[in-house]
Amino acid sequence: MTMSLHMLVSSPSQHHLLLKPHNNPLYTARKTKPLISLTRTTTKTKALLSTTKEAVLKDFYHQKALKIISGLQNFDRNNVASVVTAADKGGATHVDIACDPELVKLAVSLTSLPVCVSSVDPSAFLAAVEAGATMVEIGNYDSFYEMGRFFSPEEILKLTKETKQILPNMTLSVTVPHTLSLPEQAKLAELLQEEGADVIQTEGGKCSSPSKSGATPTLAAAYSISRAVKIPVMCSSGLSAVTAPMAITAGAAGVGVGSAVNKLNDVVAMIAEVRSLADAMASSQKQADLDQEKVLRWL
Repeated sequence: MTMSLHMLVSSPSQHHLLLKPHNNPLYTARKTKPLISLTRTTTKTKALLSTTKEAVLKDFYHQKALKIISGLQNFDRNNVASVVTAADKGGATHVDIACDPELVKLAVSLTSLPVCVSSVDPSAFLAAVEAGATMVEIGNYDSFYEMGRFFSPEEILKLTKETKQILPNMTLSVTVPHTLSLPEQAKLAELLQEEGADVIQTEGGKCSSPSKSGATPTLAAAYSISRAVKIPVMCSSGLSAVTAPMAITAGAAGVGVGSAVNKLNDVVAMIAEVRSLADAMASSQKQADLDQEKVLRWL
């Protein structure tokens, strides 16, 4: 049986099935069995793998991906539940949570959005994928910076290779550290693309509240990296409803927002913030389409 992308996108129930633990074709490992190689997968599983990845990445292809991030080291179930609910009800396209199987199960029970898990330990991804995650990310390094822990290009490439070996069919996003110069970030992004990353995520310096100035580093990185690689770039860190559309203009295929949402005190406020972000991005895209139509009429 094959599933078309249209069916997957238009039918929430079918999409939701792909996110459930026992319906996740991206999980190719079991505790008592070796990894299943791609050459041994059935035709049906191959079709599901392809369709699932297309579904996870479709909003990136249309430059309208909006990922809401709860935090790599945020294991507060109540807060994560609120963030996931806000993402679902507010109009986000993806949700990003800590790499914990129980949190993944919680997220999948609350939304049919693609669930991304973040970690700097590739081996931790396996259990999260079995629980229902459909995207993994090496990134969200902020909490490590506070401890004086930084990641070199060589280490990030090593983590990427390890992840691809463990989960070769999983949609993979990798964050490029803002601690590198822009040329170094662009070069690392090119190497990550060669290693099979599906999305490159940018980041900016840590700031207490999202603002135009706080977003400048990540916007600059999105501009540089999007011109160096062919895969989608997600702009993250310090973004708000004001600066999110700027990221798309800079060349990003989507935006990732964390503290502007997860630091709020209640789910209603979180939903309102996500809706504000989604509306700002939609308005910006609509205006861009109108501008393009005007240009075409002049030609």
